[in-house]
Amino acid sequence: MGADTGNTGSPDIRCKGLAKVFPGGVEAIRPLDVTFEGGRTTALVGPSGCGKSTLLRIIAGLETPSSGEVRVGGAPPAEIQRDAGLSMAFQDPSLLPWRTVRGNIELALKLARRPPAPHAVENLIRLVGLDGFAGSRPAELSGGMRQRAAIARAMVTEPRLLLLDEPFGAVDELTRRQLAEDLPLLWEPRRTTALLVTHSVVESVLLADRVLVLSPRPAGIVADIPVPLPRPRAAGVAETPEFRSIARAVAEALARGMAQARPPLAAQ
Repeated sequence: MGADTGNTGSPDIRCKGLAKVFPGGVEAIRPLDVTFEGGRTTALVGPSGCGKSTLLRIIAGLETPSSGEVRVGGAPPAEIQRDAGLSMAFQDPSLLPWRTVRGNIELALKLARRPPAPHAVENLIRLVGLDGFAGSRPAELSGGMRQRAAIARAMVTEPRLLLLDEPFGAVDELTRRQLAEDLPLLWEPRRTTALLVTHSVVESVLLADRVLVLSPRPAGIVADIPVPLPRPRAAGVAETPEFRSIARAVAEALARGMAQARPPLAAQ
Protein backbone atom coordinates (compact mmCIF):
# COMPACT_ATOMS: atom_id res chain seq x y z
CA MET A 1 0.00 0.00 0.00
CA GLY A 2 1.34 3.45 -0.86
CA ALA A 3 1.90 6.05 1.79
CA ASP A 4 -0.57 8.84 2.23
CA THR A 5 1.24 12.10 1.65
CA GLY A 6 -1.66 14.53 1.66
CA ASN A 7 -3.33 16.39 4.49
CA THR A 8 -6.31 14.05 4.59
CA GLY A 9 -6.73 10.30 4.79
CA SER A 10 -5.35 7.66 7.10
CA PRO A 11 -1.55 7.59 7.09
CA ASP A 12 0.63 4.51 7.05
CA ILE A 13 3.43 4.46 9.62
CA ARG A 14 6.71 3.01 8.35
CA CYS A 15 9.60 2.25 10.69
CA LYS A 16 12.87 1.35 8.99
CA GLY A 17 15.90 0.20 10.99
CA LEU A 18 14.41 1.98 14.00
CA ALA A 19 16.45 1.63 17.21
CA LYS A 20 16.81 3.45 20.51
CA VAL A 21 19.68 3.38 22.99
CA PHE A 22 19.43 5.64 26.03
CA PRO A 23 22.41 7.36 27.68
CA GLY A 24 24.39 4.82 29.69
CA GLY A 25 23.96 2.17 27.01
CA VAL A 26 20.43 0.99 27.89
CA GLU A 27 19.08 -0.49 24.66
CA ALA A 28 15.31 0.06 24.53
CA ILE A 29 14.53 -0.97 20.96
CA ARG A 30 16.58 -3.18 18.68
CA PRO A 31 16.48 -2.27 14.96
CA LEU A 32 12.88 -2.66 13.77
CA ASP A 33 11.40 -2.76 10.29
CA VAL A 34 7.62 -2.59 10.52
CA THR A 35 4.72 -0.90 8.75
CA PHE A 36 1.42 -0.01 10.40
CA GLU A 37 -1.37 0.10 7.85
CA GLY A 38 -3.36 3.31 7.59
CA GLY A 39 -6.94 3.27 8.85
CA ARG A 40 -6.43 0.27 11.12
CA THR A 41 -5.84 -0.26 14.84
CA THR A 42 -2.68 -2.06 15.94
CA ALA A 43 -2.02 -3.12 19.53
CA LEU A 44 1.52 -3.30 20.93
CA VAL A 45 1.72 -5.90 23.70
CA GLY A 46 4.74 -6.81 25.79
CA PRO A 47 6.10 -7.00 29.33
CA SER A 48 6.59 -3.87 31.43
CA GLY A 49 9.64 -1.86 30.43
CA CYS A 50 10.06 -3.58 27.09
CA GLY A 51 10.06 -0.38 25.02
CA LYS A 52 6.41 -0.16 23.91
CA SER A 53 5.91 3.39 25.14
CA THR A 54 9.32 4.44 23.79
CA LEU A 55 8.29 3.21 20.33
CA LEU A 56 5.03 5.16 20.59
CA ARG A 57 6.88 8.32 21.64
CA ILE A 58 9.30 8.01 18.71
CA ILE A 59 6.37 7.67 16.30
CA ALA A 60 4.81 10.77 17.92
CA GLY A 61 8.04 12.70 17.46
CA LEU A 62 8.53 13.06 21.23
CA GLU A 63 11.71 10.91 21.24
CA THR A 64 14.53 10.84 18.72
CA PRO A 65 15.64 7.40 17.49
CA SER A 66 19.30 6.48 17.86
CA SER A 67 19.22 5.09 14.34
CA GLY A 68 16.72 4.43 11.59
CA GLU A 69 13.68 6.50 10.73
CA VAL A 70 9.93 6.84 11.05
CA ARG A 71 7.69 8.10 8.27
CA VAL A 72 4.04 8.96 8.89
CA GLY A 73 2.22 9.26 5.60
CA GLY A 74 5.62 9.42 3.91
CA ALA A 75 6.83 12.36 6.01
CA PRO A 76 8.61 12.85 9.35
CA PRO A 77 6.32 12.84 12.43
CA ALA A 78 6.85 16.60 12.84
CA GLU A 79 4.81 17.20 9.69
CA ILE A 80 1.65 15.53 10.96
CA GLN A 81 2.19 17.36 14.25
CA ARG A 82 2.27 20.71 12.43
CA ASP A 83 -1.01 19.83 10.75
CA ALA A 84 -2.51 18.88 14.16
CA GLY A 85 -3.22 15.47 12.62
CA LEU A 86 -1.87 13.51 15.61
CA SER A 87 -3.39 13.05 19.05
CA MET A 88 -2.21 11.07 22.08
CA ALA A 89 -4.04 9.72 25.11
CA PHE A 90 -2.21 8.38 28.15
CA GLN A 91 -2.96 6.29 31.23
CA ASP A 92 -3.10 9.56 33.18
CA PRO A 93 -5.90 11.64 31.62
CA SER A 94 -4.00 14.87 32.51
CA LEU A 95 -7.13 17.01 32.44
CA LEU A 96 -6.69 20.59 33.62
CA PRO A 97 -8.35 20.60 37.05
CA TRP A 98 -9.74 24.14 36.76
CA ARG A 99 -11.45 23.46 33.44
CA THR A 100 -14.73 21.66 32.98
CA VAL A 101 -15.13 18.59 30.77
CA ARG A 102 -16.29 20.89 27.99
CA GLY A 103 -13.44 23.31 28.63
CA ASN A 104 -10.79 20.57 28.50
CA ILE A 105 -12.11 19.32 25.17
CA GLU A 106 -12.36 22.84 23.72
CA LEU A 107 -8.75 23.49 24.74
CA ALA A 108 -7.55 20.83 22.29
CA LEU A 109 -9.16 22.77 19.44
CA LYS A 110 -7.57 26.01 20.62
CA LEU A 111 -4.09 24.47 20.88
CA ALA A 112 -4.49 23.00 17.38
CA ARG A 113 -5.47 26.48 16.10
CA ARG A 114 -8.85 25.15 15.03
CA PRO A 115 -12.03 27.26 15.14
CA PRO A 116 -14.50 26.65 17.97
CA ALA A 117 -16.83 23.74 17.24
CA PRO A 118 -19.55 23.71 19.92
CA HIS A 119 -21.67 21.12 18.11
CA ALA A 120 -18.71 18.72 17.67
CA VAL A 121 -17.73 19.14 21.34
CA GLU A 122 -21.26 18.45 22.58
CA ASN A 123 -21.58 15.48 20.23
CA LEU A 124 -18.34 13.96 21.56
CA ILE A 125 -19.46 14.49 25.15
CA ARG A 126 -22.61 12.55 24.31
CA LEU A 127 -20.74 9.82 22.43
CA VAL A 128 -18.37 9.15 25.34
CA GLY A 129 -21.31 8.88 27.75
CA LEU A 130 -20.76 12.13 29.68
CA ASP A 131 -24.17 13.70 29.08
CA GLY A 132 -24.97 15.85 32.08
CA PHE A 133 -21.29 16.23 33.07
CA ALA A 134 -20.12 18.79 30.50
CA GLY A 135 -19.92 21.44 33.22
CA SER A 136 -18.19 19.19 35.78
CA ARG A 137 -14.53 19.52 36.74
CA PRO A 138 -12.19 16.49 36.85
CA ALA A 139 -12.31 16.21 40.66
CA GLU A 140 -16.05 15.59 40.38
CA LEU A 141 -15.63 12.66 38.00
CA SER A 142 -14.74 8.99 38.45
CA GLY A 143 -11.55 7.61 36.91
CA GLY A 144 -13.48 6.10 34.00
CA MET A 145 -15.30 9.36 33.35
CA ARG A 146 -12.02 11.30 33.32
CA GLN A 147 -10.60 8.82 30.82
CA ARG A 148 -13.68 9.23 28.62
CA ALA A 149 -13.16 13.00 28.70
CA ALA A 150 -9.49 12.54 27.76
CA ILE A 151 -10.40 10.36 24.77
CA ALA A 152 -12.98 12.96 23.65
CA ARG A 153 -10.29 15.65 23.94
CA ALA A 154 -7.96 13.53 21.78
CA MET A 155 -10.65 12.98 19.15
CA VAL A 156 -12.13 16.49 18.86
CA THR A 157 -9.46 17.58 16.35
CA GLU A 158 -10.37 14.56 14.18
CA PRO A 159 -6.78 13.27 14.11
CA ARG A 160 -5.56 11.07 11.32
CA LEU A 161 -3.22 9.31 13.77
CA LEU A 162 -4.26 8.38 17.32
CA LEU A 163 -1.68 7.05 19.79
CA LEU A 164 -3.01 5.42 22.97
CA ASP A 165 -0.56 4.59 25.77
CA GLU A 166 -2.31 2.34 28.32
CA PRO A 167 -5.37 4.61 28.17
CA PHE A 168 -7.50 2.33 30.36
CA GLY A 169 -4.79 1.17 32.75
CA ALA A 170 -5.83 3.33 35.71
CA VAL A 171 -9.48 2.22 35.91
CA ASP A 172 -11.14 -0.86 37.37
CA GLU A 173 -11.65 -3.97 35.24
CA LEU A 174 -15.40 -3.47 34.70
CA THR A 175 -14.89 0.14 33.56
CA ARG A 176 -11.95 -0.94 31.43
CA ARG A 177 -14.07 -3.48 29.56
CA GLN A 178 -16.83 -0.91 29.02
CA LEU A 179 -14.39 1.70 27.71
CA ALA A 180 -12.80 -0.86 25.39
CA GLU A 181 -16.25 -1.61 23.98
CA ASP A 182 -17.54 1.97 23.71
CA LEU A 183 -14.65 4.18 22.70
CA PRO A 184 -13.47 2.51 19.46
CA LEU A 185 -16.80 3.64 18.01
CA LEU A 186 -15.25 7.13 17.99
CA TRP A 187 -12.23 6.40 15.82
CA GLU A 188 -13.16 3.33 13.76
CA PRO A 189 -15.84 5.02 11.57
CA ARG A 190 -13.34 7.79 10.77
CA ARG A 191 -10.73 5.26 9.60
CA THR A 192 -8.22 6.78 12.01
CA THR A 193 -4.84 5.06 12.14
CA ALA A 194 -4.53 4.00 15.78
CA LEU A 195 -1.71 2.47 17.81
CA LEU A 196 -2.51 1.11 21.27
CA VAL A 197 0.00 0.16 23.96
CA THR A 198 -1.48 -2.28 26.47
CA HIS A 199 -0.50 -5.04 28.91
CA SER A 200 -3.89 -6.72 28.51
CA VAL A 201 -4.18 -9.64 26.10
CA VAL A 202 -7.99 -9.42 26.12
CA GLU A 203 -7.93 -5.67 25.51
CA SER A 204 -5.52 -6.02 22.60
CA VAL A 205 -7.73 -8.57 20.82
CA LEU A 206 -10.93 -6.67 21.60
CA LEU A 207 -9.63 -3.37 20.21
CA ALA A 208 -7.15 -4.17 17.46
CA ASP A 209 -7.09 -5.41 13.88
CA ARG A 210 -3.56 -6.64 14.50
CA VAL A 211 -1.47 -7.43 17.59
CA LEU A 212 2.31 -7.03 17.64
CA VAL A 213 3.85 -8.96 20.52
CA LEU A 214 7.15 -7.45 21.68
CA SER A 215 9.99 -9.12 23.52
CA PRO A 216 11.50 -7.91 26.79
CA ARG A 217 13.93 -5.00 26.36
CA PRO A 218 15.36 -4.38 23.88
CA ALA A 219 12.03 -4.59 22.09
CA GLY A 220 11.86 -6.86 19.09
CA ILE A 221 8.83 -8.38 17.36
CA VAL A 222 8.06 -11.88 18.67
CA ALA A 223 4.79 -12.32 16.75
CA ASP A 224 2.55 -10.42 14.35
CA ILE A 225 -1.00 -11.69 14.88
CA PRO A 226 -4.00 -10.61 12.77
CA VAL A 227 -7.39 -10.19 14.47
CA PRO A 228 -9.98 -10.94 11.75
CA LEU A 229 -13.02 -10.45 13.99
CA PRO A 230 -16.01 -8.45 12.67
CA ARG A 231 -16.71 -4.93 13.92
CA PRO A 232 -18.22 -3.43 15.97
CA ARG A 233 -17.10 -5.78 18.75
CA ALA A 234 -19.32 -6.12 21.77
CA ALA A 235 -17.83 -7.41 25.01
CA GLY A 236 -19.55 -10.76 24.43
CA VAL A 237 -17.16 -11.48 21.55
CA ALA A 238 -14.54 -12.32 24.20
CA GLU A 239 -16.48 -15.51 24.96
CA THR A 240 -16.36 -16.85 21.41
CA PRO A 241 -13.99 -19.65 20.32
CA GLU A 242 -12.45 -17.39 17.65
CA PHE A 243 -11.58 -14.70 20.19
CA ARG A 244 -10.17 -17.21 22.65
CA SER A 245 -8.01 -18.77 19.95
CA ILE A 246 -6.47 -15.39 19.03
CA ALA A 247 -6.00 -14.43 22.69
CA ARG A 248 -4.27 -17.76 23.33
CA ALA A 249 -1.89 -17.10 20.41
CA VAL A 250 -1.03 -13.68 21.88
CA ALA A 251 -0.47 -15.13 25.37
CA GLU A 252 1.71 -17.93 23.99
CA ALA A 253 3.80 -15.42 22.02
CA LEU A 254 4.28 -13.34 25.17
CA ALA A 255 5.44 -16.41 27.07
CA ARG A 256 7.75 -17.38 24.21
CA GLY A 257 9.35 -13.94 24.19
CA MET A 258 9.91 -14.06 27.95
CA ALA A 259 11.46 -17.53 27.70
CA GLN A 260 13.83 -16.44 24.93
CA ALA A 261 14.98 -13.46 27.01
CA ARG A 262 15.49 -15.42 30.23
CA PRO A 263 19.09 -16.61 30.73
CA PRO A 264 19.67 -20.37 31.23
CA LEU A 265 19.57 -21.54 34.84
CA ALA A 266 23.29 -22.33 34.76
CA ALA A 267 24.04 -18.71 33.95
CA GLN A 268 21.89 -17.29 36.76
